[in-house]
Amino acid sequence: MKRYAGDRTIDGVKVTVDGAPLDPCTDVIEFSKNGFEWSYEGPEPRQLALALLVDHLGDRAGAKASVEPFMREVVANFGNEWEMTSADIEAALAALSGKAVA
Repeated sequence: MKRYAGDRTIDGVKVTVDGAPLDPCTDVIEFSKNGFEWSYEGPEPRQLALALLVDHLGDRAGAKASVEPFMREVVANFGNEWEMTSADIEAALAALSGKAVA
């Protein structure tokens, strides 16, 4: 199970997957040239939502289809420091699509 984490540091924001920097996936869609952000709705949180979904799903089309609701309901509500696992992302996607999670 992958572990995603974000933190605001003196050097700026840092987002990792299993301890390594998360690819911003600007080759899929470039919402922002300014990197990642969270805790609000906008281009930088949208870039983070896309990157999390592409990494988790391994499916660019699926990630693009879910990026808006995932950004609004999940990424926009992150605190200064946050952590998510693959299971957390699956649960969020299931909730967004109206499916029950067992």
